[in-house]
Amino acid sequence: MTPFVLVPRLLRVAVVLVRYRLDDLVDAAHLFRPLKLVRPLLPRPRAAVRALSRGARLRLALTELGPIFVKTGQILSTRRDLLPADVAEELAQLQDQVPPFPGAEARAIVERALGAPVAELYAGFDEQPLASASIAQVHPAALADGRQVVVKVLRPGIAARIARDVALLRALAELAQRWHPNADKIRPHDVVDEIEKTLEHELDFQREGANASLLRRNFAGSDDLYVPEVHWSHTGEQVLTMERVHGIPVDDIAALDRAGIDRKRLAAKGVRLFYEQVFRDNFFHADAHPGNIWVDPARTGEPRFIALDFGIMGTLPEADQFWLAENFMALFRRDYRRIAQLHLDAGWMPNHVRVDELEAAVRTVCEPYFTRPLSEISLAEVVVKLFNTARRYELTLQPQLILLQKTLLNIEGVGRMLDPKIDIWAVAEPVLADILRKRYSPRRAFAEVRKRLPEWIHVAPRMPELLREYIEQATRGERRTRLAAEDLARLEADARATRDLLGGALLGGSLLVAATLLWTLAPERGALLPALVAVAGALAFALAWPRRR
Repeated sequence: MTPFVLVPRLLRVAVVLVRYRLDDLVDAAHLFRPLKLVRPLLPRPRAAVRALSRGARLRLALTELGPIFVKTGQILSTRRDLLPADVAEELAQLQDQVPPFPGAEARAIVERALGAPVAELYAGFDEQPLASASIAQVHPAALADGRQVVVKVLRPGIAARIARDVALLRALAELAQRWHPNADKIRPHDVVDEIEKTLEHELDFQREGANASLLRRNFAGSDDLYVPEVHWSHTGEQVLTMERVHGIPVDDIAALDRAGIDRKRLAAKGVRLFYEQVFRDNFFHADAHPGNIWVDPARTGEPRFIALDFGIMGTLPEADQFWLAENFMALFRRDYRRIAQLHLDAGWMPNHVRVDELEAAVRTVCEPYFTRPLSEISLAEVVVKLFNTARRYELTLQPQLILLQKTLLNIEGVGRMLDPKIDIWAVAEPVLADILRKRYSPRRAFAEVRKRLPEWIHVAPRMPELLREYIEQATRGERRTRLAAEDLARLEADARATRDLLGGALLGGSLLVAATLLWTLAPERGALLPALVAVAGALAFALAWPRRR
């Protein structure tokens, strides 16, 4: 999109900003320095607008600008590392209240997407939507066998509109990059990339259905969480058909009390679900605000949540998952040295950061909290402040961790809304400790070895050949190597370590193969001999593994 095409849209944004007198917010961010010159010419705001906080004025302005700006505000509300607290709190209240599009148009979209008339696909299809949002709207329907479902239909023309609005956001990001004094830390272009990726994911209902299907499988038979079933025969990229569920919104406390729901038990389950999704399954609902969480009214003694809207799900790289879990455990135990060392070992901090300085910074953040009863301490607030402190030490975090931080804030908010006196720490620590004990147990490690053993057996015979090819390529100069004189001794030591590791790997791999064959082909001889051979193989690996010097 050319800059000239963007001008009318930029002017409309400017008009709305002026109407809600957001020039003070924009000026504080140093986005438009010329505003100082034209401020005397701006009209005085209405009395009702003057009485509002800057965050409330921004929320209303985004609502007026349209659904994509509403979605942008929702995403920005998760970036509490970038926004002032009062603005983030207001943006978190944004709701997609968008007028519905005609039901006949929704019917036509369903027929084009699924390739059959609605009358053949459904026994009944109500053109009056249950709900309408910026991306889609939802219609009640029934399958031929009588099962009640809901049909989520993509809003017509939304992909093109998103593309136009993202182009406008990129233009605004360019202005922020040019004028904001802390643009290198805010990274406005990265923020727009994150918004665009999130919106693209939400536009693909096939992806959302796959997310829901996996989450349902992870919690099959659970007393804590129910996930509606996806009907794949009636689902495509623009249409998603799911089981219709009925529940009480988690923030409707009065309705929960009338239904006799045990809110304290429910709050503890919410905390447990967060840690199970993140650290047990590595697949978590990353948009867990009250609008997407219901409570099953039919289960009072053993209450459970009902999850909705699976467009935004989160996962973590295995390494980050481990480091993050260890950080949580260190925080539970107030081991500040461990937290500092973990940040360095994980590679989240540059090597030049001193561990004792980082430990002191962590202690400075945490100690004031621990003077209060644990039930009054917000774990999410402590984590957010730790991240903000670590940013001063050049912390580098992946977007998945920001998503996780937002999810933790949402889950703790829901927990405290259900039970204001909940002790998040007392609930979370044993759950996480149990998950880690099972995840990193010797049995799990041997299971991983058994799973990967065929791959190792397949590669092992080629290792000498691959090593020879690598050395020949390096000798011919086909692999660029930069050698400094002071590195020669280290390279020689590395070569010896590689030789020892190769020999140990071949011996260890052979022994593990032998143990597996003994175990599978001669089970009547018992497990003692295979176990001894496997231990010998593991020792061969351990003895050959290079030591840190």
